[in-house]
Amino acid sequence: MGTAEFGIAVRRWRDQTPPDTARYSAGGVRRAPGLRREELALRAGISVDYVTRLEQGRASNPSPPVVESLARALGLSVDERAHLYRLAGLAPPEPGTVPVDIPAAVQRMLDRLVGIPVAVFDASWTLLQANSACMVLLGDTETWRGNERNRVWRHFVAPGSAARYAPEDLAALETALVSDLRAAQARYPDDGRLRRLIGDLRTDSPAFDALWESGAIAGFDTTSKIIDHPVVGEISLDCAVLTVAGCDLRIMIDTAETGSPDATRLALLLDQPNQDR
Repeated sequence: MGTAEFGIAVRRWRDQTPPDTARYSAGGVRRAPGLRREELALRAGISVDYVTRLEQGRASNPSPPVVESLARALGLSVDERAHLYRLAGLAPPEPGTVPVDIPAAVQRMLDRLVGIPVAVFDASWTLLQANSACMVLLGDTETWRGNERNRVWRHFVAPGSAARYAPEDLAALETALVSDLRAAQARYPDDGRLRRLIGDLRTDSPAFDALWESGAIAGFDTTSKIIDHPVVGEISLDCAVLTVAGCDLRIMIDTAETGSPDATRLALLLDQPNQDR
């Protein structure tokens, strides 16, 4: 299946999705009865530009989280969802694999966290969604492919992390990430993608492999980090990780202390006219 067929299918289903079904007002002048591109993008948690490029066949190889987000936003049936995966050249998720769906109730909550950097990961720490404020800090996450989308991989293997941590915070964070990935493997033993990720990490990162072998167990605590941003300089942020029961998501939220110079720098950064750096 080609990129063009995927885009045609997305456009067709978008045109067939009534605005009131997705909790949008049907008022105003509409050239088509279905969802506008910006409405689909909002529901799917991806940029309007990326939806446009997908529909026009100018973006290739959409990731499983992107396909899953579009299927959810369009309200596709099980069979339609599987067809969309195949059009993207992907195998539909099998039972017993890490879930990648963001329930509508969780999405509504995320949509209201405006002006706060928020990223959503599945249980393997693969990025499912990053809001515009988060992309101001991380860069254009929509260009990331494969292991690039995994936070554990980017921390232990990929060079040039944007964040710096105090030694004690770094040790706690790394232990928590490895511990959480070990727990995910126990919950989803049939997930081949997760097995390959862990194998790649153990091969390519001696630090990860040593922590994996140690069997250390730890949970997440609020972590302080410093982002070296090319526009506003250093920003000190507190990072909290929220786990959503049932759908097994991890929501990472970065905040700066109210009234601090860091909060001012973050606000200035988010006010930049072009946030897609």
